[in-house]
Amino acid sequence: MNMLTKRSCGRLRLLLSAAALAAASLLAFGCGSSEKPAAEGPIPLKVAYSPGVCNAAIFAAYENGYFAEEGLDVEMVQVDAAHISDAVGSGQVDAFQGMAAKLVQPLENGLPVKAVSGIHTGCQKVLVRGDSPIQSLSDLKGKTIGVPGLADAGTILVKRALHNEGIGVTDKDLEVEFRVFDRNDLPQALEKGAVDAITASDPVGPIMVQQSGYRVLLDNAKDEPFAHEYCCLAFVTDKLAKENPKAAAGFVRAINRAALWVQQHPREAAQLELDKKYVAGDIDLNTRLIESYNYTPSVQGGYDAIRNVASELAYIGLISPKTDAEKFAKAHTQRFEGVPDTPEQ
Repeated sequence: MNMLTKRSCGRLRLLLSAAALAAASLLAFGCGSSEKPAAEGPIPLKVAYSPGVCNAAIFAAYENGYFAEEGLDVEMVQVDAAHISDAVGSGQVDAFQGMAAKLVQPLENGLPVKAVSGIHTGCQKVLVRGDSPIQSLSDLKGKTIGVPGLADAGTILVKRALHNEGIGVTDKDLEVEFRVFDRNDLPQALEKGAVDAITASDPVGPIMVQQSGYRVLLDNAKDEPFAHEYCCLAFVTDKLAKENPKAAAGFVRAINRAALWVQQHPREAAQLELDKKYVAGDIDLNTRLIESYNYTPSVQGGYDAIRNVASELAYIGLISPKTDAEKFAKAHTQRFEGVPDTPEQ
């Protein structure tokens, strides 16, 4: 055998050995080898928040590690509540806490999100000056109400309440005037008499009551028929719900677990918000606010809130009067497998 033939045979033996080794490896893997594929990493998720006391469940879910335990790598994105629709539309967020009253109209207009759980009750108030002759909601007929926006959650709340009192709140039968001010200018507008009443989100409302002697005319944490209705819900984008239901379900489990923790540890939740600089304020006031809400979460409660708000807004005429509230709720809420209605204590 000449040198060329020896070299060719040597190369052939090497190629055959390599092929046999590769085949053996593939056979072992396919037949139950103990070798496992690399584990999947955490799922990136952008969660929106605004610097409000009532966002305590989102803060707790992040800081207490509940999101991480669900395999979520959460990026907290601060978004003004008034601009959440823009943030969703531009893909800046995947999930958030939002107000049912404020989002039913955008949902009717095609906002691509699903309500996935009720988080807590309360957090909106209607205020008058301490020396005002206005003593009840019915006294607001013919008066001017200062609001931060015509589609704001507080505005929708007071419209629902006035409608229940038989006072017209639509363009066709308007018996009050809604005057829009910057949110920060509302207290001054009330003080100077430019308006007779204002809407206020917590903690602004309680601070004004405490510092300026204003009176609470309506408190949706205490007054019926709103006291038992979830005002703030958890939402996920349609994109997340469709493309990654595992991540969506993990988000719901984490925020519901966090909400229940807030319910059981209100002062610790208030302290967490202050320590991590999510909100400003006073520990005692913020604790009282959290204690005034019901933070026992409920998937069914979120569905009920969307249905109730849609039903009233359709009746009032703020969304299409032809809206079937039950069908609306089914279309704009979603439940995920493996997510209980309320987490265990």
